[in-house]
Amino acid sequence: MALALPASPPSPEPATAPVRPYPARPGPAAAPAAAGGSAARAAIRRAAAVLLKRPSLLAAATVLLVCVPTGEKDVAAAVHVTAADLASLALVAVTLLDLLRGRTPLLSRTACLLFGGVVLAAAAATVGSIDPATSLTGFVRLSQVFVLVPAAVLCSLRDRLDQRLVLGSFVAAALIQGVLGADQYLTRTGASYTGQPIRAVGTFGALDIMGMSTVVSFGLLAALALALGERGPGGSRRLRVAMYAVAAFLAFPLAVSFSRGSWIACGAAVTVLGLRADARLAVRSAALATAAAVVLLGGFGLGASGVTDRLSSIGSVEAAPDHSVSDRYDLWATAQRIWQDHPVTGAGPKAFQQLRDSHAPLRLSSGSDAADSSIGFEREPLLSPHNMYFLVLSEQGLTGAVAYLALFLTLLTGCLRRAKGPGLAALALLTWVLVDFLYGDIGGTTTVLTSVVLGLAARSALPGPNPVGVPAA
Repeated sequence: MALALPASPPSPEPATAPVRPYPARPGPAAAPAAAGGSAARAAIRRAAAVLLKRPSLLAAATVLLVCVPTGEKDVAAAVHVTAADLASLALVAVTLLDLLRGRTPLLSRTACLLFGGVVLAAAAATVGSIDPATSLTGFVRLSQVFVLVPAAVLCSLRDRLDQRLVLGSFVAAALIQGVLGADQYLTRTGASYTGQPIRAVGTFGALDIMGMSTVVSFGLLAALALALGERGPGGSRRLRVAMYAVAAFLAFPLAVSFSRGSWIACGAAVTVLGLRADARLAVRSAALATAAAVVLLGGFGLGASGVTDRLSSIGSVEAAPDHSVSDRYDLWATAQRIWQDHPVTGAGPKAFQQLRDSHAPLRLSSGSDAADSSIGFEREPLLSPHNMYFLVLSEQGLTGAVAYLALFLTLLTGCLRRAKGPGLAALALLTWVLVDFLYGDIGGTTTVLTSVVLGLAARSALPGPNPVGVPAA
């Protein structure tokens, strides 16, 4: 009998070294992608180098980005961050980077004292606030608007080209808003005024009723100043004519904004600008402007009824004030009462809205009416005294009032002494801001423009040492 032997297991296959695949060659689609990525990185590096070399481009971008609609519908929110705010903070960051690289900032000892006084006053008001946690956000905002961004703009304006670049951005932003505002009036698609959708508000909407008129006013003043700066030998006749034409056009959207505050501030600024540049030319220009207004309003009827009614109401603010004016008077009285309770350091930033009801007269309205096609009808709460000086007095006391008045008066007197070339525009813009502060305060998308104006004014009023490697203006 044959024995069945067990089948031997299959012999294992000889071990072989693992095969390493060859690296895949980039296909036709991968090569352009890699090239595109390197090109993008190179473009970013070049842009960063340009911004570090001329940071005034960020100041100009801050002005232009004000025109970007925010879509903000909650005016009572504690924090509003816009594209223009982000650009201004980028400018501050670039300025700090310049400082770390060893470049001397354009800050004189006087500028440091003035800006430092504002910071110390706001800090003291925050520490002694009725609500320090809420006041902290107000302290940050005040530091941004009145110290950080103006100082960064001052450092970025290293020569005449930088100043013209920023002034040109004011003109460009005003043209954007002016064209849109004029279209809103002519096509009846603006905010409500006397029950009709004819009020020009640009991209800001009915909840920021002063936004468009502020931007247009700044652009009109910048255009006039640039035109006046081109007079005399060596000036550009084409630029002078173009800027006069821009200023003439912007007068129409400013008129149909129906903003009495902007009209008053713009009239005061144009008067100061004209008298400082050429008194005789100012008189002739005033006569020409009056004749043009008579032709446009009387002959062509462009906004005649609304504008004339609004103008006539300015003269009756004392004898027969309308509802908005009487509300302002009550808000001013409220701010005075708050200051009387907190005379030295005030009640703290953002404390006015908390103390308003306990100090306001009973007749004060709960809010103002706002209406347009996008928001419908809304009541906008009155969260500030609509007077920057009373706001500082009530929230920061005498300490803050002294610090801010020192800053404003130093800038104004310095601009009056050194108003030449772009300095004329700085004088006009600063005059507009200081007059507007009599019946308005910071708030809204255009607040950051106030910072840029203060920086321009500081550049003219407080000349300091030039950064290392930068030629003098």
